[in-house]
Amino acid sequence: MKHAMETYQFFFGALANPNRLHIINTLRQGKKNVTEICTATGIEQTMVSHNLKVLEHHGMVFREKEGKYRYYTVNKKTIKPLLEFIDAHMEEYCCKIMGKKR
Repeated sequence: MKHAMETYQFFFGALANPNRLHIINTLRQGKKNVTEICTATGIEQTMVSHNLKVLEHHGMVFREKEGKYRYYTVNKKTIKPLLEFIDAHMEEYCCKIMGKKR
C-alpha cells in the first residue's frame, strides 16, 4: 500500500456519499453553479453547498467565480479520468453482475 489506510479512507469517504456522487457525475457534463446543480440533481441548496465544500476540500472539484456566480467543475486532471476508468470497470464487471446496463 502506497499511502496510509486513513488517506484511502479520506479519499473514498468523499465518494461514498450518494449526494456527492450525484453532484460529481452532474459536473462531468460541464461547469455549473449551485442553482444549476440543484435543478439537475433535485438536491436542496444547502445540501448541495455542503457537499460541494467537501468535494472541493478533497480536490475533486474546483470553484471559479464569474461575475456574481461561482461555478464548479470536476478536477479534469485526476478525477475525470478516474471516473471514466471506473465507468469502464462497472460496464465490464459490475453491470453484468447486477444484470443492468447503464
